[in-house]
Amino acid sequence: MVRIGIIGIGFMGMIHYYGIRKVSGAEVVAICTRDPKKLEGDWTSIQGNFGPRGGIEDLSHLQKYNRNEDLLADPDIDMVDICLPVQLHREVSIAALEAGKHVLVEKPISIRLDDATEMVEVGKASGRHFMVAHVLPFFAEFAYAKNVVESGDYGHLHAAHFKRVTSKPSEAHDLVEVERSGGPGIDLHIHDTHFIQLLCGVPDAVFSQGTLATDDLATSLTTQYIYHDKDHSISCSSGGMSQSGRAFSHGFEIFLEKATLLYEFATLGGQPATSMPLTLLTEAGEVEQVDLGETGPIDAFTDEIQYAVDAIESGSEPTALSGVGARDALALCYKEAESVRTGQIVSVS
Repeated sequence: MVRIGIIGIGFMGMIHYYGIRKVSGAEVVAICTRDPKKLEGDWTSIQGNFGPRGGIEDLSHLQKYNRNEDLLADPDIDMVDICLPVQLHREVSIAALEAGKHVLVEKPISIRLDDATEMVEVGKASGRHFMVAHVLPFFAEFAYAKNVVESGDYGHLHAAHFKRVTSKPSEAHDLVEVERSGGPGIDLHIHDTHFIQLLCGVPDAVFSQGTLATDDLATSLTTQYIYHDKDHSISCSSGGMSQSGRAFSHGFEIFLEKATLLYEFATLGGQPATSMPLTLLTEAGEVEQVDLGETGPIDAFTDEIQYAVDAIESGSEPTALSGVGARDALALCYKEAESVRTGQIVSVS
């Protein structure tokens, strides 16, 4: 049994707590938050852009801490699940690893590349699993697409285009906030860079066009990922550029030798709208809507944490959550912003 302590009970900490309830071989044994109401189980102030709103939780079976150091000193915790603001990821992740805990930290790994590299290095030296919670590969549509491409059942990959777009940042979304979160070019787009390098490997170069919030942080962009030794074409459009009536949309078109995969979801006028359910086009001319079964908004997080727990119990490499992959995804975001700034193809070392 992997015993988990969650640090940070905001929206994502709550979602992880709910997700872990359905994980086999794991349980939450402790939480840490500075908010006394949340420690007592009053989560009614928590609300996000999907899933349930927080309610009243019975936390009588948990150890409750209001200092990170106290949770990290608890010998009955095997894995620390860090759901804190990104500026705290480095400090708390390193402290947890040095305390002998396995770590799952929310994405992005960091805003600073040097911090991300240090976190990866400390993870390697610790002998513990250091994992970054990039959940997109565990959403049913993206998990299916990844499995289809990797299986080779429909031949090799010819091309793919991914999209992840939110509404334009408000005027109040100032430079301080952009530099704290990375803005759409990191906080949003890193989902795509992570999934693309997981699916296709790290590209040799990138060429991007778009708009910048700062010299190295993008607001919106379209990127061509260049692979010198592969014959496929991979691109992505991402960022804060839609009108507010469509607050969020994402999806993909994936072109295989013997099939095409299509998917697009959006929040349109405040309501969920699947304009293209996951659809498989075969070389025989068939159009099949893929049956993914019943999936809820928290299921991807359950699958993500189950994957982390299984890696800990088996001692296997958690490729889909690896710190190296998360660091490489962050590096790609910066390379793309550099390409927007310079108007040049930028090599990825």
